[in-house]
Amino acid sequence: MFIANIISYILVLLGAVNWGLYGIFNFNLVSAIFMGDRSVGAIITYCIIAAAAIWLILYSVFAGGILRFTNDHKDNA
Repeated sequence: MFIANIISYILVLLGAVNWGLYGIFNFNLVSAIFMGDRSVGAIITYCIIAAAAIWLILYSVFAGGILRFTNDHKDNA
């Protein structure tokens, strides 16, 4: 699960950078890459980033509020 967490975290960070660019400079990086904000590539990218955000929210809720980025399976008891 830690690989899914890392990938999701990176995708959410990229989405945040895109929102920051849009808010500060009125520049949408995803739209620039895919030649339009409603192109198929842009829509897929937005959906993947949204799914990553939902994954991080649900995982942290079901994991007791702890989002783990390590692969150790040892108990610290």
